[in-house]
Amino acid sequence: MDLHQKDARTDSLQLSADPGTTLSFTEFVAIIALMMALTALSIDIMLPALPEIGEALGVSDPNDRQTVVIIYMLGFAAGQLVYGPLSDRFGRKPVLLAGLGIFIAGSIGALISTSFSALLVARVVQGIGAASPRVMAMAIVRDIYSGRQMAKVMSFAMMVFIVIPVFAPAVGQGLIWAGSWRWTFDVLLIAGISCAVWASLRLPETADMRKGAALGLGSSLRLALTTPQTVGYMIAAGFMFGCLMSYVSSAQQVFVDVFGLGERFPIAFGAVASVMALASFTNANIVERLGMRLVSHTALVGFVGASSLLAIAAATGWATLPVFCVLMASTFFLFGLIAPNFNAIAMEPQGHNAGMASSVIGFYSTGAGAICGGAVGHFFDGSVLPLALGFAGMSVSALAVVLLVEGPRGLFRAHRPIIASS
Repeated sequence: MDLHQKDARTDSLQLSADPGTTLSFTEFVAIIALMMALTALSIDIMLPALPEIGEALGVSDPNDRQTVVIIYMLGFAAGQLVYGPLSDRFGRKPVLLAGLGIFIAGSIGALISTSFSALLVARVVQGIGAASPRVMAMAIVRDIYSGRQMAKVMSFAMMVFIVIPVFAPAVGQGLIWAGSWRWTFDVLLIAGISCAVWASLRLPETADMRKGAALGLGSSLRLALTTPQTVGYMIAAGFMFGCLMSYVSSAQQVFVDVFGLGERFPIAFGAVASVMALASFTNANIVERLGMRLVSHTALVGFVGASSLLAIAAATGWATLPVFCVLMASTFFLFGLIAPNFNAIAMEPQGHNAGMASSVIGFYSTGAGAICGGAVGHFFDGSVLPLALGFAGMSVSALAVVLLVEGPRGLFRAHRPIIASS
C-alpha cells in the first residue's frame, strides 16, 4: 500500500509528506507497532528489576516498588491530553518527535538517578514523553483508516508490539544477570532514539494541515466529550485497561511470592501474555467479516465468565499455578479481541477530530487503568484473590457501560450506525 495513493479502504485524505517517499503497509504497521510498544517496553522490562531497584535505592516495602510502574502510567496518562490537540494544529510528525525527545530525556534521567524520588521524577518524564507516540499512533491510523479497517490495522500493530512485552521481562532479567537494573534504561534509551530516527526518516505527515481544517480547541474537546459512542467505549476501555495494569503491577509478586517461581517468573509472565498476539492475529482476520461489535461484545462476556471462574477458584483455594495461568491466559486472549475494537469504535465518529479524540481516549483509559491497577496491586495480600476480584469487577463494569451505550438490542450486533453527539 502506498500511503500517497487514495485507496477505497481509507478516508479521503491529502497527505503532506514528500511525494517521493513511499511507505509499504508492512513498514507502516511496524512503525505504528514500535510507537505503541514503547510504553509496554518501558513497563515490562522493569518488572524483574523491581527488587534490585528497591534494594539499591532503599525501598523496603514490595508494594511501594510498584510505584515505579504506576507513576510512569500517571505521567503517560497526563501527557496524552496535550499531544492530540497540538498535532491537529501543527501536524502529527513534529509533535511525535518532540514527545520522543522528552522520552529520551526521561530515560537519561532514570539512568543516572541516585535516589528513589529522582527515579520517580524521571519515570514521570518518561511517561509524559511516551504519551506522544501512543496518541500519534491512534491518530495516524485514524487519519488513514476508519471502522473495521482501522480495527484490522490496530490488530496487526498490536500483534507485532505484543511480542516486545512478552519477551521484555526475560530481557530485563538477562540485563540484571549481565550488569545491573540500570541497563534496562539503556535499552529504553536506545529504543526511544531508534523510534525517533525511523519516524523522522520514513513516516509521512497524515494530518490535514489545510487552513481552517482543524476545529477550535473548545469545539474539538466538546465533540470528543459529547459523542456517546466515543465516551462510552472510552470508559469501558478504561476498565479493561485496569485489568491489564492490575496484572502488570501484581505479576512479579504473584509469580514469585505466591507460586515461588523466582527468576523463572518472566517465562510464566510472557507465556500468559503471549496469547494476546494470537488474539490480535485472529481479530485482524475476522473483524472485517463479523464486525467490531460482535467480536468485542462476545469476547467481553467471555472475559466476565473467565475472570469470575478465577475469582471462585481463588476464594475456594483451587487457584493453583496451572489453573491461574490457564484462566489468566484465557482472559488475555479475550482482551486481545476487545482492546483494538473498543478503540476503533470509540474513534469511529471522530474522523476530523482524530488528534483530540485520541488524546482524550488515551488520557482517560490509561489514567483510569493506572488508578484501578494501582489500587488492585496495593490490595495484594499474598494470594491471587485481589487480582481475580479486580478482573471480575472491572470487566462487569465495562459490560454495564457497553449495555448502557448500545442498549440490550445493540449487544452483539454486526452492524450499528455511529452514535453521534446530540
